[in-house]
Amino acid sequence: MKPTFIIARDATPYLALLIIITVTVYFFVPWTWLALIPLILFIFVAFFFRNPARTIPPEEGILVSPADGTIMDISEIFEDMFLKEKAIKVSIFLSVFNVHLNRCPMTGTVRYRNYRPGKMIPAFKSHASDINEKNFVGIENNGLRVMVTQITGFIARRIVCWVNTGAPVSRGEIFGLIKFGSCTEIIVPVHCQILVKKGDKVIGGETVIGRIKNEY
Repeated sequence: MKPTFIIARDATPYLALLIIITVTVYFFVPWTWLALIPLILFIFVAFFFRNPARTIPPEEGILVSPADGTIMDISEIFEDMFLKEKAIKVSIFLSVFNVHLNRCPMTGTVRYRNYRPGKMIPAFKSHASDINEKNFVGIENNGLRVMVTQITGFIARRIVCWVNTGAPVSRGEIFGLIKFGSCTEIIVPVHCQILVKKGDKVIGGETVIGRIKNEY
């Protein structure tokens, strides 16, 4: 079993720097109250990178949400680069108050991984998905293909992905994160029954996004 941490390890450099600044200001600056500023930032970063425990539903034939957030849009797309067929795209907006770890929607093998540079406009903009920096992760299981896309936002400055092509993954397993505000998309075949609607709040690894209606 992979180790889990209360706070994502990617937060370590930020937390270490902020605690050093806090201690330095407190002991060496005449206005010790200024130490509250980096201390508050320390608390915010720890909160942002939190990794709460999740209960992954065991039911067969379901897809779980790849992220925490709010369903921003559900739309059909003509053809996806990985699915190679007409598909449904579900867009999830993550505010700075959401958990920003990304999780695998199903068990399978990573068959596709691609990074695309881009802009960093606010993730809630309708055209952000088309022009912002993105990372694509395609998962396959017995012919069923699902794509998860990590998208940066106005505040987000870096996409992190820990899986590579050929890696086996499990439903609900953490595979990456987007730092400081973002959007995550899940693209599924059209025969998938979508169980969420625009405006719904979802929890990564727990909320059932869809159900596979037909077996391959």
